[in-house]
Amino acid sequence: MTPSSAPLQGLRILSLALNLPGPAALMRCRRLGATCTKLEPPSGDPMGLYNREAYAELHEGVEVLRGDLKTGAGQELLHRELARTDILLTSFRPSALARLGLGWPELHARHPALSQVAIVGAPGARAEEPGHDLTYLADNGLVPGLELPATLYADMSGSLMASEAVLQAALRRQAHQSGIYLEVALSDAAAYLALPRRWGLTQPTGSVGGAHAGYRVYPCQDGRVAVAALEPHFAAGLCAAAGVAGGDVRAMFAPDTHRAVAAFFASRTCAELDRLAAEKDLPIHAMPAA
Repeated sequence: MTPSSAPLQGLRILSLALNLPGPAALMRCRRLGATCTKLEPPSGDPMGLYNREAYAELHEGVEVLRGDLKTGAGQELLHRELARTDILLTSFRPSALARLGLGWPELHARHPALSQVAIVGAPGARAEEPGHDLTYLADNGLVPGLELPATLYADMSGSLMASEAVLQAALRRQAHQSGIYLEVALSDAAAYLALPRRWGLTQPTGSVGGAHAGYRVYPCQDGRVAVAALEPHFAAGLCAAAGVAGGDVRAMFAPDTHRAVAAFFASRTCAELDRLAAEKDLPIHAMPAA
């Protein structure tokens, strides 16, 4: 990024956050221009054990320090870093922060210009409840079957909310020169992602939940094809290409249209469908079988 497009240029962030949401938020902030440091326990971040490649990408350009916050030396290192930090990023439960002397009242009294963005599992009084990405998604109706979700939606959307909170804290600092405490709950991130489902859009009867024949995943001869011909002109183009009568909004919800479109895709290969998408300007993405 150039300085003009790096809104966090000159901002110093210290992270104590482990695993995925905190490091992902720190990665976003670094890409927005912040100077990022992370203080890990002596054993390191568990992500380094789960997946070295992920750990390396998350921490590219981040200065990583090691220290035991349960010792005097670790506390000395921490507060030395905090004295030159603008925003502290954490992902501990509130009780764990309090045991380390890092509750917000104590932290704010010692470092009044410092802001804190605290990533928690659930908001407010529920911040002590155990949970993880999967449970937050399940609580919001985003685990409809037995398969695991394709990615860690709550963690990654929570990291975006955390980087948004960093921007909010940075703006306040410019205006007031004082620190602020902001809490980001992963369960809230999951609830935000679940809004389209709560509205009915992605329910089986919804237009992007499978009820519209132009917005589905269909099997084809050698794989699958994702079809997103939702707008009327795309739906009409799809029906014309498939030789299906209709194409108006009402017809796209009819069982006969679903059967005809499904039969068309079942008779084509991924390569044929990719060519069709390019030639007819259709939102179709073929996925060959592994």
